[in-house]
Amino acid sequence: MPTFLVKGAGVAGLAVAHELVKRGFSVEVIEKACAAGLGASHFAGGMLAPYCEREAAEEVVLTLGLDAARWWEEAVPGEVHRRGTLVVAQPRDLPDLARFAARTTGHVWLDGKGVSDLEPALAGRFEKALFFEQEAHLDPRLALTRLGNSLRERGVVFHFGAHQPQDRQFAGVLDCTGPAAISRLSGLRGVRGEMLYLETADITLSRPVRMLHPRHPIYIVPRDDHRFMVGATMIEAEDDGPITARSLMEFLNAAYALHPAFGEARVVETGTGIRPAFADNIPRVIETKEGVAIAGMHRHGFLLAPAMAARAADILMREAFASERLSS
Repeated sequence: MPTFLVKGAGVAGLAVAHELVKRGFSVEVIEKACAAGLGASHFAGGMLAPYCEREAAEEVVLTLGLDAARWWEEAVPGEVHRRGTLVVAQPRDLPDLARFAARTTGHVWLDGKGVSDLEPALAGRFEKALFFEQEAHLDPRLALTRLGNSLRERGVVFHFGAHQPQDRQFAGVLDCTGPAAISRLSGLRGVRGEMLYLETADITLSRPVRMLHPRHPIYIVPRDDHRFMVGATMIEAEDDGPITARSLMEFLNAAYALHPAFGEARVVETGTGIRPAFADNIPRVIETKEGVAIAGMHRHGFLLAPAMAARAADILMREAFASERLSS
């Protein structure tokens, strides 16, 4: 059985390793970091929200992302939370909420009572909202840890802190190196995303909440242990240094506007990550001399990795079988 090499152990790399193993292939993964999921995936929101993403993305993001929640449920059982997405806005920003609704599907309008029934902590705070019931979310760090462990149990060999072996022959190589591919693949650019984690036991949310604002719309995603992930900016830059003061202030102001309890929360972590993107912000599977590359995931890593991984695995499977036929 052919053995494939996957370069990169972020969300795309692990997803394609999973797809290849499902098809019965042998897989090895190399990753320069000391563990899986330590790149941009480590700072992701983990929202499986194809309907919401359609507001600012092309239709293909919706269609490719519709099956993502089911894929993750099969890959890491118990990690996906199907509780929908709540989109809110302050009274002065209600026109933005109407525009969001006009650009998306899969939602229902809620009044103030509907908001409080869905999220009691937000009772009396928002008079209108959109609820995308079919959407889901997961914790990226837990999901990738679970997926990596599952792959090891199924025979995938991981090489951390390693470069591509020079003395090995593989049936194909999958380049899933994220921002490291910017210098190698034409048309890729870096988009900087920033986030922070807040910790407070004074508020409980059951699902991701997006709060619209003309300048800095944010999302807040609940995690375990009274933590909330707050993000995310999209800055045209390839600098992955510390979070900027402007972004930090905007995140904190928006979180406080969502609920004053966040004003007393502890800031337990901040982070930035560079997400590679093409001009149209749509990811692609690109055939290379060694095999294929999954590139340009932009802000849709967990949402679109399943579809991109399946597409890449199908291409390599066809090539592997064609090569076997030629050699036989």
